[in-house]
Amino acid sequence: MGIKNYLIEGGSGTGKTSVATELERRGYHVVHGDRVLAYVGDPETGQALAGPPEGADRIVWGYAHWIWPVDKVRAIAADTTHPATFFCGGSRNFHKFLDLFDKVFVLDIDVETLNRRLDGRPNEPGFEPAERALVLRYHHTREYLPIGISIDTTGTVPSVVDDILAQLT
Repeated sequence: MGIKNYLIEGGSGTGKTSVATELERRGYHVVHGDRVLAYVGDPETGQALAGPPEGADRIVWGYAHWIWPVDKVRAIAADTTHPATFFCGGSRNFHKFLDLFDKVFVLDIDVETLNRRLDGRPNEPGFEPAERALVLRYHHTREYLPIGISIDTTGTVPSVVDDILAQLT
């Protein structure tokens, strides 16, 4: 096991990438899960999948099958060359590796701010109307989110990161 491993999760638009970038700016080791780990696969077996079965809702199916490779997550978490590693992103199979993390942070935001953020991201999940409806549903139900320390991300990114770092001790 690595020295300390932390998971930063949250729905689309809650600030995972911004938090990851700020942590990196401050010199922390960060794994951008949505950029370097995520792929479409079976959340139970990890098998990569080509796409939704015929007749399935493409957007709902895509969200439900956005996963991380368990073996790769375990290998990164076992690396002791960094005092702390922050895994930032969303994964529907987090239950397969949740035991690796010293703490889990779940980013949260009010709906008005979430909608404003999603409006400003035309090439990201949640911009198109069908995706927006799904993002808002998941935001309300907290489906696909682990249990963890809730972090309000309505403030500035540096203050959000300060809040996370203050809870590491």
